[in-house]
Amino acid sequence: MDVIRNVGIVGAGIVGLAIGREIARRRPGTRIVVFEKEDRVAAHQTGHNSGVVHAGIYYRPGSLKARLCVEGGAMLREYCAERGIPLIPVGKLVVAVTPEDEVRLDALASRAAAVPGLRRIGPAGIRAIEPYAAGRAALHSPHTAITDFPAIARAFAEDIVAAGGEIRLGHEVRRLDELGFDRLILCAGLHSDRVAALAGDDPSPRIVPFRGEYLRVLPPKAHLVRGLIYPVPDPRYPFLGVHFTRRVDDTLEVGPNAVLAGALEGYRWRDVSLGDLARVAGWPGSWRMAARHWRTGVREVHGSLSRRVYMAAARRYVPSIGASDVVRAGSGVRAQALDRDGGLVDDFRIHRLGPVTAVRNAPSPAATSCMAIAAHVADLILS
Repeated sequence: MDVIRNVGIVGAGIVGLAIGREIARRRPGTRIVVFEKEDRVAAHQTGHNSGVVHAGIYYRPGSLKARLCVEGGAMLREYCAERGIPLIPVGKLVVAVTPEDEVRLDALASRAAAVPGLRRIGPAGIRAIEPYAAGRAALHSPHTAITDFPAIARAFAEDIVAAGGEIRLGHEVRRLDELGFDRLILCAGLHSDRVAALAGDDPSPRIVPFRGEYLRVLPPKAHLVRGLIYPVPDPRYPFLGVHFTRRVDDTLEVGPNAVLAGALEGYRWRDVSLGDLARVAGWPGSWRMAARHWRTGVREVHGSLSRRVYMAAARRYVPSIGASDVVRAGSGVRAQALDRDGGLVDDFRIHRLGPVTAVRNAPSPAATSCMAIAAHVADLILS
């Protein structure tokens, strides 16, 4: 077995930091250095997500997502308890509002039969859990929780430093051959395909940025949702649809949608990078995706531009909250991997290239799964 004395990690999001912490925990004395181009950890996807600790309802049995989400959620609960970070099991309803939704709900229930505590309920059961919600049927997941993922990422960074490692902020990696580590792990999120290319990895999958925009429910009606209310997801997409989310600060948000962003870090409509757009347009999968899903894309843009349209979809689940009850809040950008054939990559993808390991696709539930992803990657590079 090779002697591993030092490990470099590119990217100080929650996944990269979890991996660094796990290696330091397993191999005390190993020098860990995490490189981050921003001036803080958790600057992008980790710091802009909905804060939900998923129970594993949606993911294909046997997939990495299905296994690592359940394992990671349990590990995260234990870690948050140890570190005093809030993790609150508010529960989730996945609500069917049409007969077609009910068919998909039953299929989802069958696929998620192993999720602890999951049960199908009718309208009376919905009202007992969420008195202001409407629906024909729902799946209730009592163990779905909310937490503060940026706080967890900061705690992971503290653990790495306490073990003798380094977090190098404001350090953008442009070349890999100059870093000089025994093992290198790439967790670059929105830039994962570009950084993987520096190691000679395959161009596929390409990262396409989708902006997710949130609305915040104003205080007079913020009490109308106790936990989490989600639609039944469209199986064609890895996105879960606009939903109501209780935050750990007790605010209530609606969202996110999914709009193609104008830049890899395009958090606003005015954030446009011609280079990023050209790179997306130059990928054959982008045009194939557009040909299949342009109608959905148009609807998402319409909702992004009109608060009334955005809330028309959300009101099917909580009719008492409308466009006048919300204000625009923050947004995030999802690093969605896209195959050459136009397929939206759904599962985690992790590539090995000799001493380099590239995390090529780690969208939701990567934050929930981060400690299990870290154990999986550590197994790969330390075995």
